[in-house]
Amino acid sequence: MSDTIELAIDLISRISVTPEDAGCQELMIQRLRALGFQIERLRFGQVDNFWARLGDAAPLFCFAGHTDVVPAGNPEDWQSEPFQPEIRDGMLYGRGAADMKGSLAAMITATEHFLARHPQPRGSIAFLITSDEEGPATDGTIRVIETLQARNESIDWCLVGEPSSTNNIGDVVKNGRRGSLGCRLLIKGVQGHVAYPHLARNPVHEAMPALAELASTEWDQGNEFFPPTSFQISNIQAGTGATNVIPGSLEVIFNFRFSTETNHQDLEQRVQTVLDSHRLDYETEWTLSGNPFLTAGGQLVKAAQAAIQDVTGYATELSTSGGTSDGRFIAPTGAQVLELGPLNNTIHKVNECVSIADLDKLAQIYQRLLELLLTAKTT
Repeated sequence: MSDTIELAIDLISRISVTPEDAGCQELMIQRLRALGFQIERLRFGQVDNFWARLGDAAPLFCFAGHTDVVPAGNPEDWQSEPFQPEIRDGMLYGRGAADMKGSLAAMITATEHFLARHPQPRGSIAFLITSDEEGPATDGTIRVIETLQARNESIDWCLVGEPSSTNNIGDVVKNGRRGSLGCRLLIKGVQGHVAYPHLARNPVHEAMPALAELASTEWDQGNEFFPPTSFQISNIQAGTGATNVIPGSLEVIFNFRFSTETNHQDLEQRVQTVLDSHRLDYETEWTLSGNPFLTAGGQLVKAAQAAIQDVTGYATELSTSGGTSDGRFIAPTGAQVLELGPLNNTIHKVNECVSIADLDKLAQIYQRLLELLLTAKTT
């Protein structure tokens, strides 16, 4: 069993459901301190974070990731205990195996192997680790970035270990993500008896044409890096449960995943224009989870493409699909940001798992990436 798999098993065995860390960070810190990293523990609220850095010269390469995992659900639905990792048929099972404790293990062992071969690399290496990625994400990476910015400490290249791969390890690298804008929309009506609709005002009936218009609107056409902006209604709630009462209000929750062709202010204004055109009495509560970000090219992209080709023998695809990640907090600082990790087909599912061969290859890819960026002058 490789050192990567041993470390992954140790991390998975710790019940680190958001915002709990359960000792995962301390385990990583011990390994990094042994390599000479300077450790800075950063606790905000109930969230444990750490910033570890080796060297003080530029350029600065940073591994970013999270130790927290989503709840496992009913353990009886799993083929094995979710926090008692097992290897079966070449697959490592356990909550967090793919998202993203396998990546964390690969980051650590790749760094250990790289420094053993290159004890004096050019530039610096850092780790930015949080236990608040799967939750509100308010006291995690964003707070660490704020701390770094306050002292003018800048990341040049950042590799986030999110599970990016689709069919084979490294076949897809995320070089950006769409923005996420959510809204809680409250349509106000007048409650009444269904037999006397003239004495009431049904918010469901009033809202349907406006919602249909929003759902059929083309918000943009996307671009070469991003698909078109999408609008999706996720929840609708109205009524008392009785069949003879016209509801007094309707609550609708919807979400935009938006490209760089638009921005959240424009989307909010366009929604308001539609709602006003239908003469609705409404309130909106908007939540911006993150703006879109993109690393279209540059040294990090080239090095990642080369590292994957060198280790796997095939080319990778750049993609901006999927949900949000902590990269949205790092990219606005000017850093080049990529996401590269295991296959994502079992993340957040019962019987989450990752191929042990893939994790070993991932560690090799990470090590090769460090070699390409930090052992020779990169142009």
